[in-house]
Amino acid sequence: MAEHGGDANSAGNVRRSRLYDYADVAAPEHQPETTGDPDHRRREFAVLLGEFRRTAVLVPVDEDGAPLAADFGGVRWIYAFSDEHALARFALARGEGDREWAYQRWLGARLLDAAVPAVGVPCGVALDCADGEDGMVFPPVRGIVPDAVAVAVDVNGDGGTGNER
Repeated sequence: MAEHGGDANSAGNVRRSRLYDYADVAAPEHQPETTGDPDHRRREFAVLLGEFRRTAVLVPVDEDGAPLAADFGGVRWIYAFSDEHALARFALARGEGDREWAYQRWLGARLLDAAVPAVGVPCGVALDCADGEDGMVFPPVRGIVPDAVAVAVDVNGDGGTGNER
Protein backbone atom coordinates (compact mmCIF):
# COMPACT_ATOMS: atom_id res chain seq x y z
CA MET A 1 0.00 0.00 0.00
CA ALA A 2 1.34 3.38 -0.92
CA GLU A 3 1.22 6.22 1.58
CA HIS A 4 0.66 8.88 -1.06
CA GLY A 5 -2.61 7.24 -2.14
CA GLY A 6 -1.93 7.70 -5.83
CA ASP A 7 -0.66 5.64 -8.67
CA ALA A 8 2.85 4.27 -8.13
CA ASN A 9 3.83 5.73 -11.50
CA SER A 10 2.60 9.26 -10.69
CA ALA A 11 5.07 11.86 -11.90
CA GLY A 12 6.97 13.62 -9.15
CA ASN A 13 5.87 11.25 -6.39
CA VAL A 14 8.44 9.15 -4.62
CA ARG A 15 6.85 6.14 -2.95
CA ARG A 16 7.84 6.16 0.67
CA SER A 17 6.18 4.82 3.76
CA ARG A 18 5.79 6.94 6.85
CA LEU A 19 7.98 4.27 8.48
CA TYR A 20 10.87 5.76 6.52
CA ASP A 21 10.57 8.94 8.59
CA TYR A 22 11.12 6.94 11.76
CA ALA A 23 14.21 5.13 10.55
CA ASP A 24 17.53 6.22 11.91
CA VAL A 25 19.87 4.86 9.29
CA ALA A 26 22.95 5.77 11.31
CA ALA A 27 24.83 2.86 12.86
CA PRO A 28 23.68 2.13 16.42
CA GLU A 29 26.12 3.09 19.16
CA HIS A 30 28.27 0.20 20.30
CA GLN A 31 27.76 -0.83 23.91
CA PRO A 32 30.80 -1.62 26.04
CA GLU A 33 31.53 -5.30 26.48
CA THR A 34 30.37 -6.98 29.66
CA THR A 35 32.46 -9.11 31.92
CA GLY A 36 33.16 -12.70 30.92
CA ASP A 37 31.71 -13.97 34.22
CA PRO A 38 28.85 -16.39 33.33
CA ASP A 39 26.93 -15.59 36.54
CA HIS A 40 27.10 -11.87 35.75
CA ARG A 41 25.84 -12.50 32.21
CA ARG A 42 22.96 -14.66 33.54
CA ARG A 43 21.93 -11.91 35.98
CA GLU A 44 22.17 -9.32 33.22
CA PHE A 45 20.01 -11.45 30.92
CA ALA A 46 17.47 -12.02 33.73
CA VAL A 47 17.14 -8.24 34.10
CA LEU A 48 16.65 -7.84 30.33
CA LEU A 49 14.09 -10.66 30.26
CA GLY A 50 12.14 -9.11 33.13
CA GLU A 51 12.13 -5.75 31.38
CA PHE A 52 10.98 -7.35 28.13
CA ARG A 53 8.15 -9.20 29.91
CA ARG A 54 6.86 -5.90 31.40
CA THR A 55 7.19 -3.84 28.21
CA ALA A 56 4.71 -3.38 25.39
CA VAL A 57 6.40 -4.11 22.07
CA LEU A 58 5.26 -3.71 18.48
CA VAL A 59 4.39 -6.96 16.72
CA PRO A 60 3.89 -6.66 12.95
CA VAL A 61 0.91 -8.69 11.78
CA ASP A 62 -0.29 -10.09 8.48
CA GLU A 63 -3.68 -9.41 6.91
CA ASP A 64 -5.27 -12.03 9.21
CA GLY A 65 -3.80 -10.45 12.36
CA ALA A 66 -1.25 -13.24 12.89
CA PRO A 67 2.21 -12.15 14.07
CA LEU A 68 4.87 -12.09 11.37
CA ALA A 69 7.56 -14.70 11.94
CA ALA A 70 10.45 -16.43 10.23
CA ASP A 71 11.95 -19.90 10.56
CA PHE A 72 15.67 -20.10 11.30
CA GLY A 73 17.73 -22.91 12.78
CA GLY A 74 14.71 -25.14 13.38
CA VAL A 75 12.96 -22.44 15.41
CA ARG A 76 10.16 -20.08 14.42
CA TRP A 77 10.95 -16.53 15.51
CA ILE A 78 8.14 -14.02 16.08
CA TYR A 79 9.24 -10.52 15.14
CA ALA A 80 8.89 -7.83 17.83
CA PHE A 81 10.16 -4.26 17.95
CA SER A 82 10.81 -1.85 20.78
CA ASP A 83 9.47 1.16 18.85
CA GLU A 84 8.50 2.49 15.43
CA HIS A 85 12.13 3.35 14.63
CA ALA A 86 13.20 -0.28 15.07
CA LEU A 87 10.28 -1.50 12.94
CA ALA A 88 11.19 1.04 10.25
CA ARG A 89 14.81 -0.16 10.17
CA PHE A 90 13.52 -3.72 9.75
CA ALA A 91 11.18 -2.70 6.91
CA LEU A 92 13.98 -0.84 5.13
CA ALA A 93 16.42 -3.75 5.61
CA ARG A 94 13.87 -6.02 3.91
CA GLY A 95 13.46 -3.56 1.06
CA GLU A 96 9.82 -3.06 2.08
CA GLY A 97 9.96 0.46 3.44
CA ASP A 98 7.47 1.70 0.85
CA ARG A 99 4.52 -0.27 2.18
CA GLU A 100 2.37 0.25 5.24
CA TRP A 101 3.10 -2.10 8.15
CA ALA A 102 0.21 -3.11 10.38
CA TYR A 103 1.21 -3.92 13.93
CA GLN A 104 -0.23 -4.53 17.39
CA ARG A 105 1.16 -3.67 20.81
CA TRP A 106 1.68 -6.72 23.00
CA LEU A 107 3.32 -7.17 26.35
CA GLY A 108 6.48 -9.25 26.10
CA ALA A 109 4.97 -11.62 28.68
CA ARG A 110 1.96 -12.20 26.40
CA LEU A 111 4.28 -13.09 23.52
CA LEU A 112 6.32 -15.53 25.59
CA ASP A 113 3.49 -17.06 27.64
CA ALA A 114 0.63 -17.15 25.13
CA ALA A 115 1.77 -16.58 21.54
CA VAL A 116 4.81 -18.89 21.64
CA PRO A 117 2.85 -21.92 22.97
CA ALA A 118 0.08 -21.30 20.41
CA VAL A 119 2.48 -21.70 17.48
CA GLY A 120 2.81 -25.46 17.93
CA VAL A 121 6.48 -25.69 16.91
CA PRO A 122 9.63 -24.54 18.73
CA CYS A 123 9.23 -20.76 18.79
CA GLY A 124 10.99 -17.77 20.28
CA VAL A 125 10.90 -13.99 19.94
CA ALA A 126 13.37 -11.86 17.96
CA LEU A 127 13.40 -8.30 19.30
CA ASP A 128 14.74 -5.53 17.06
CA CYS A 129 16.26 -8.06 14.69
CA ALA A 130 17.44 -5.43 12.18
CA ASP A 131 19.65 -3.81 14.82
CA GLY A 132 22.55 -6.27 14.78
CA GLU A 133 24.20 -6.58 18.17
CA ASP A 134 21.58 -4.31 19.71
CA GLY A 135 18.86 -6.82 18.87
CA MET A 136 17.90 -9.58 21.27
CA VAL A 137 16.52 -13.09 20.98
CA PHE A 138 14.42 -14.90 23.53
CA PRO A 139 14.80 -18.56 22.57
CA PRO A 140 12.31 -21.31 23.42
CA VAL A 141 14.16 -22.60 26.50
CA ARG A 142 13.22 -23.12 30.15
CA GLY A 143 13.09 -19.91 32.10
CA ILE A 144 12.03 -17.89 29.07
CA VAL A 145 8.99 -19.69 27.67
CA PRO A 146 6.62 -22.05 29.50
CA ASP A 147 8.33 -25.36 30.36
CA ALA A 148 5.72 -27.31 28.34
CA VAL A 149 6.94 -25.76 25.07
CA ALA A 150 10.62 -25.28 25.92
CA VAL A 151 13.17 -27.25 23.94
CA ALA A 152 16.00 -29.12 25.62
CA VAL A 153 19.41 -27.53 25.15
CA ASP A 154 22.75 -29.34 25.26
CA VAL A 155 24.61 -26.86 27.46
CA ASN A 156 27.40 -29.28 28.40
CA GLY A 157 28.21 -30.41 24.86
CA ASP A 158 27.84 -34.01 26.02
CA GLY A 159 24.27 -34.71 24.95
CA GLY A 160 22.89 -33.65 28.35
CA THR A 161 20.72 -30.65 29.03
CA GLY A 162 22.55 -29.41 32.10
CA ASN A 163 19.46 -30.20 34.17
CA GLU A 164 20.47 -33.72 35.18
CA ARG A 165 20.97 -34.25 38.89
